[in-house]
Amino acid sequence: MSPSTGRRIVQKVSSTRTFAKIAPHLIPALDKAVHRLSRGKTLLSAQMLPGVVLTAKGARSGQARTTPLACMPEPDRGTWLLVGSNFGRPGHPAWTANLLAHPDAEISWKGETIAVRAERLTGEERAAAWTAALAFWPPYASYQARIEREIRLFRLTRR
Repeated sequence: MSPSTGRRIVQKVSSTRTFAKIAPHLIPALDKAVHRLSRGKTLLSAQMLPGVVLTAKGARSGQARTTPLACMPEPDRGTWLLVGSNFGRPGHPAWTANLLAHPDAEISWKGETIAVRAERLTGEERAAAWTAALAFWPPYASYQARIEREIRLFRLTRR
């Protein structure tokens, strides 16, 4: 099977409601384990999509919260786009509330720890980023179609 065929299969599976029920419990746990075992160099999910491990202060607790996330690198800007899709589930993922409350965070990107500042995208900037995100990972359209909330988008910039 070619990599592009594998990617299309994963995109189709990840668009399903069943995936949305199972993935939030399984994928982050596997990613955290692989990230720890590889000393920050690898994420299991990054075999299909680029990924970062975000460390941000909890919105209410102020405690460090670590979350493996798919990301869309923006090499021309030197930034990363994060999509708060929550696998197409109704509520916003907790990490988005954390970034809204505490935009200064860190990411682990390919084994490097990078201080970043998160900016929630709105208006035309969000629309352009959403179009790019859909081209990058088409299942985001399925996630948005089955929920009423607008999926939050964040751009991470080095501090």
